Amino acid sequence: MREIENETSPPKAIPASGRRRCRAAGTVTLRLGASLSDAAGRIISPFGTAGANDLVARLIGQWLSERFGQQFVIENRPGAGGTIGTEAAVRAPADGYTLLLVGTTQAINATLYDKLSFNFIRDIAPVTPIIRLANVLDVNLSVPAKTVPEFIAYAKANPGKINMASVGTGSTPHVTGELFKMMAGVNMVHVPYRSAGAALTDLISGQVHVYFGTTASSIEHIKAGKIRALGVTTTARAGRCRTSRPWVSSCRATRRVIGTASAYRRPRRPRSSISSTRRSTRLSTTPR
Repeated sequence: MREIENETSPPKAIPASGRRRCRAAGTVTLRLGASLSDAAGRIISPFGTAGANDLVARLIGQWLSERFGQQFVIENRPGAGGTIGTEAAVRAPADGYTLLLVGTTQAINATLYDKLSFNFIRDIAPVTPIIRLANVLDVNLSVPAKTVPEFIAYAKANPGKINMASVGTGSTPHVTGELFKMMAGVNMVHVPYRSAGAALTDLISGQVHVYFGTTASSIEHIKAGKIRALGVTTTARAGRCRTSRPWVSSCRATRRVIGTASAYRRPRRPRSSISSTRRSTRLSTTPR
């Protein structure tokens, strides 16, 4: 995996086969540019403020506003591990005005919840990938461990006494933490929060001891020395988090990796509507 500092660099040219697969995404962009003249676009972030999902949504929302000359409103709809915000996007009119920023949590929820009121694959259409992030093993400064092996030893010596924050059951920080617990053979108490900001605030104050946050939400606190980063969930060091070694190389007890991928999706249109839109787009546009 590439270092984080290179993740936001401009994408390379897409081959012809990729352009065919991404045609639906191009259609959405063209329709947004043509139709957003009398109403604001809406980007739903299914998590609270100050987290990676919220930060990326606001950055892309600003870019879209500058690109199309039209306001894009960021709407945070946290709760139930992202299912509340996802359902809000599913229930929205499929008119191109509503976008949803999703991540691995939406895939997790499909297996975690027995009775969701929507079918993610059926009801939501993909538009484009946005960013790929590592998760970071962050600890409060009172935790004596300076490395992942030291933290595992500390956790084994204090079973059930270490509080592990997350941004909700089924969220990436939660599942990453549970995977770590399983691989390392440690017992930590899960404490769910509604946002990364709240989780990090309590991590800094010592209300919780560990949090598997993303580099995007944790990096400034790490650089400021407010929390300590012990390891990242990628196979290489994260570019902006150089104090954190990968789990794979830092500890024999952790031999797997897990990361976060975020992408924009929109409420799915009926197939006939999408097909007619594609035909009209091909006829009305010329390559640059």
